[in-house]
Amino acid sequence: MELYIRPAPPFDLDLSAGIFSGGDERFPVYEGGTYRQAVSLGKRLALIKVRSLQTVDDPLLSVEVVPADGAPDDLDRILSSEDAKAAKSIVTRLFNLDLDLLSFYDAVKGDPILAELSLRLRGLRSPSTATVFEALIDSIIEQQISLQAALSMQKKLILAFGMSMRAGGVFRYVFPGPRQLSSATIDQLRGCGLSGRKAEYVLGVSRLVMEGLRENDEQKIIEELGKIRGVGIWTAEMTMIRGMQKFDAMPADDLGLRRAISHYYYHSAKISGDEARRTAEGWKGWRGLASFYLIVAEMLELR
Repeated sequence: MELYIRPAPPFDLDLSAGIFSGGDERFPVYEGGTYRQAVSLGKRLALIKVRSLQTVDDPLLSVEVVPADGAPDDLDRILSSEDAKAAKSIVTRLFNLDLDLLSFYDAVKGDPILAELSLRLRGLRSPSTATVFEALIDSIIEQQISLQAALSMQKKLILAFGMSMRAGGVFRYVFPGPRQLSSATIDQLRGCGLSGRKAEYVLGVSRLVMEGLRENDEQKIIEELGKIRGVGIWTAEMTMIRGMQKFDAMPADDLGLRRAISHYYYHSAKISGDEARRTAEGWKGWRGLASFYLIVAEMLELR
């Protein structure tokens, strides 16, 4: 089954999916102009393949929805209209295709640095997770460790607890849901590299969701986060950006973000979280997205 999506312009798939380049095919990966990810469509798993067909300012995406190996060839008999709707919704969410980037560019045009970087990164979107729960668990894992170490732990967690499907001869994995993680043991989570405390936090959050906290109840999630030992404002801010599309949330105490702000605004001098927040005052309404642009610009070594 092939679907078509017209993102709100501008949209650059190559820039937006670039962080997935050169990855492991078992997880989300971008190569050869195609983004691939196994997803849950509700009652079944499928592989989505996303390609850009037109230009950044007149974007059109092709989304191929592929069933597991061994399924019949007639995809229309396998994948229902509800499956197609779910796939379209997931892709739209993953790349924030409805986001009005032009309003963001207009909001930061008074900042010479961001205005210039926005021109050079035109069409870049901040990718989101498929669910709020995934963003929350990722943010817990990433607390106070390097991104490389966190990614290693996240992959181990997915392999240990996530659902899998075989597509294109490769087993591909979907991030585990609260049901899978709430039944894990501390030792099993520690086996994925998590500390004892982080294992407790993951179990606490998973059980909270299983007890009735709806994943899309944004304000309630933020309120409840504060009740879980060890889950603080940084985790909440990261969850809001990645899982809730709250692009004004800004994790100012994140070391990578502070480094990027320092690089472009303070000649790479060491700065505090408070200094980062003061710098971002002119980006109100878009502080999280502006922060993402700075991080990507630094990664790409834009001057």
